[in-house]
Amino acid sequence: MPIDTCIFDAYGTLFDVTAAAREAAAEDGFEALADTWQTVARDWREKQLQYTWLRAVTGEHVDFWQVTGDGLDWALEAADLSDPKLRDRLMQLYWDLTAYPEVPDMLGALKDAHKATGILSNGSPEMLQGAVTSAGIGRLLDHVLSVESVGVFKPSSKVYDMVSRAFACEAGNVLFVSSNGWDAAAAKGYGFTTVWVNRQGLPMDRLDHRPDHVLPDLSSLPALVGSL
Repeated sequence: MPIDTCIFDAYGTLFDVTAAAREAAAEDGFEALADTWQTVARDWREKQLQYTWLRAVTGEHVDFWQVTGDGLDWALEAADLSDPKLRDRLMQLYWDLTAYPEVPDMLGALKDAHKATGILSNGSPEMLQGAVTSAGIGRLLDHVLSVESVGVFKPSSKVYDMVSRAFACEAGNVLFVSSNGWDAAAAKGYGFTTVWVNRQGLPMDRLDHRPDHVLPDLSSLPALVGSL
């Protein structure tokens, strides 16, 4: 089936999840983060994801903003950083995360090719709106879909179901793009054609399904879509 709808995960795919720690480390007053920001960013992201999976399994759902704060608290304690002002600044920066540089042109090229575009994310509606507005990409997206509509995090099939309802399309018409290998694998099992944006050159996850395509970033995605 032809691809007419391109759906993106948000955090780590369109928006750089390391940006908050990197930017805070360069600011006056947060010199204690300078030598550890990469570790903090890594631990923050890992705990954020782990908490979504655990909450999806147990059914104890909270919104992604709480999960993000809980993950940061763990990462800061692990790094022996206890400055409340640093925590507040990191959370503020996460609200306005920097988009990867190729994102606006990539989305613009998809719109020029008459493809529907959207976000499907664990993020809360308010968080996603903050990031989309900060990046200036709202006009390039047809829908921004949050798991808060179904009350469970990825990789629940209830999340992927949201795409067909919002875009009135079949799963076979959807290209789903994520920087998370497990997300791309789950979406492939669901029935989407999938792209794993493997920015870190990581090994393939050992799961039942594998993404159809692997890219190092999003710059070549419009060409890939054009070939499908």
